[in-house]
Amino acid sequence: MTKVRPQDADRFAAKPPANIVAVLVYGPDSGLVRERIDKLTRSVVDDLSDPFRLADISDSELKNDPARLADEAAAISMLGGRRVVRLRGLGDGAAKAVASFLENPLGDALVVAEGGELGPRSSLRLLFEEAGNAAALPCYADDASTLGEVIRARLGAAGLKAEPAALEFLMTHLGSDRGVTQNELEKLVLYMGAGGMSADGRDETREVTLNDARQCIADNAGSSLDEVIDAALGGELENLDTALARARAADTNAVLILNMLSRHLMQLHLAAAHVESGSDLGGAMRSFRPPLHFKRKDAVTRQLKNWNRRKLDRALALALEAETQCKTTGSPAEAICGQTLFRIAQGARARR
Repeated sequence: MTKVRPQDADRFAAKPPANIVAVLVYGPDSGLVRERIDKLTRSVVDDLSDPFRLADISDSELKNDPARLADEAAAISMLGGRRVVRLRGLGDGAAKAVASFLENPLGDALVVAEGGELGPRSSLRLLFEEAGNAAALPCYADDASTLGEVIRARLGAAGLKAEPAALEFLMTHLGSDRGVTQNELEKLVLYMGAGGMSADGRDETREVTLNDARQCIADNAGSSLDEVIDAALGGELENLDTALARARAADTNAVLILNMLSRHLMQLHLAAAHVESGSDLGGAMRSFRPPLHFKRKDAVTRQLKNWNRRKLDRALALALEAETQCKTTGSPAEAICGQTLFRIAQGARARR
C-alpha cells in the first residue's frame, strides 16, 4: 500500500520509488495537480516535447479502448529512454481499466494519471492507494506553512527575499491555487528584475518590500468578498463598513456579494448540521467545498460556534430575499445589500 501524505507529495513526485509503475495525482487544487504531474513527468523525461517518450490518453479514449494503456506502457521509444503515459481527467469510470493494467503491467513506462477532487470512497483513489505498485498524491490548497515555503523558494531561486511585511502581504493574497500562486510570484520576480552581484563578485540577495508586493500582486476579488461575508457573520460592524467600502471601490456587484453570502450560509448550515449530529469542529470544517483557505479558518470556526441552524435559516432567508429585491424592485442594489449585511451582523451579536 502506498498512500502518500500531503507533506511528502512533492518529494515523492520528484523521485518516485522504482517499484511504482503508476501514480494518481488528484485534489481540489488544480494548479498543484498540474505542477506535480509536471514534476513526475520530468523525473523520467527531460524534454517534455519529445513525442517518442510521451503518450497522452484521455478518460474517454481509455473507456473506448482499455487495452491502449497497456499498449502505450509497453511501447519502446524509437530513440531509447523510459517513457511516460499520461492519463487525462480520469474519474471512477476508469478504475476497471487501470486495475487490469496494474495486475499485469508491461514495459517500464511510468503512468501518470490526473484526477479531480476524489473523495475517500472513490474507487479510482482507493485503487491507487491500495495497490502495491501504484501511489496516490493528494493536492490540497496550501496552508500557512506550505505557502510560506513556496513563496520563499521561488523568490530565493531568483536571488530575492521578502521583508516580513511583504511576506505577510503575499501570504494573505496568495494560496487559493498553486498555479495562480506561481504565476503571481513569477510576475513579482520579473518586476524585481535580474539579481545583482556584490562588490566582491558574489550573488547578492535583494529584498522585496511591501510596496513591491503591492505594486505587483493582484488583489483577489474573492478575498474582498470573504472579508465582507466574514465581517457580517462575525458581527463586526466597523470591519463590515470598511470591507463594504473596499468592495464598492472595486466595483463589486451587490448581487454577487449576496449570492456569495447565500452560498456561504448554505455551507455553514451543512457544517452546523455535522456538529449537531456529533461531529467535531475539524470534521465539520472539512465539509466546505471548495476547502477553506487557511486564512479564513479561524473566522469560520467562530461563526460555526456562534450560528446554529435556526439562526442560519433566518440569515439565509434575508440574503435570498435581498437578492430577489435587487433583481426585481428597481431599488438601489447597493443599499439593499448593505442593509441586509448589517441586519445579519446585528443578528450575529444577538444571543441564540
